[in-house]
Amino acid sequence: MSQLVITDLRAEVAGKEVLKGITLTINSGEVHAIMGPNGSGKSTLAHVLSAHPGYKVLGGSVTLDGVSLLELDASERARAGLMLAMQQPVEVPGVRPVDLLVAAGASGDAVETMRAEAERVGLRADLLERFVNVDLSGGEKKRAEMVQLAVLKPKFAILDEIDSGLDVDALHAVGERLSAATKEWNCGLLAITHFRRLLDVVTPNVIHVMSAGVIVASGGAELAETLERDGYEPFKV
Repeated sequence: MSQLVITDLRAEVAGKEVLKGITLTINSGEVHAIMGPNGSGKSTLAHVLSAHPGYKVLGGSVTLDGVSLLELDASERARAGLMLAMQQPVEVPGVRPVDLLVAAGASGDAVETMRAEAERVGLRADLLERFVNVDLSGGEKKRAEMVQLAVLKPKFAILDEIDSGLDVDALHAVGERLSAATKEWNCGLLAITHFRRLLDVVTPNVIHVMSAGVIVASGGAELAETLERDGYEPFKV
């Protein structure tokens, strides 16, 4: 079993402290959802975990199977088993998806696996021949990220509002692939989202509510119902 452990993580961006002591542990195969109002620090957490250069860690620790990640750059964290699925996937002109995945450490016949996974998530196979995310719609980019996920098989995936901009069909395709990943190779998921609709497809083990850079509440799936009914006001600090 793998384990991602975040302990008292503090970080700033542009000189402002945004994360003020985040502590949580995710085990293999678990789904942890983070919800909260705009500006609560959700996306900052994703960026800090993935080594975004614009964020400065002020304290705390992050380990994956006992290995400290904070001393590693983004590519080293990826090789350690961490993947970030971004809210707005970046276009990479001149680089084909298969070349990106091979560089990232894909094993076996990456092309064959990509084609099979593209069919599984409803992504046209010919789009795999284009440069990474170039001329793809929002939904196609998110489906393409699921192809990358299935080829690389990370130990943990950080999902930064992956449901943003998806129609119903794309949401179900992405959500069902993520849910299957937790069983096929025990991928652990940290899903950052504003809305319950993703959690209706990917059932969370735990929901955490963030406010002002800290986790103020944790609970089961019923917490999403409470947030949908009452909003975030009762949880603000």
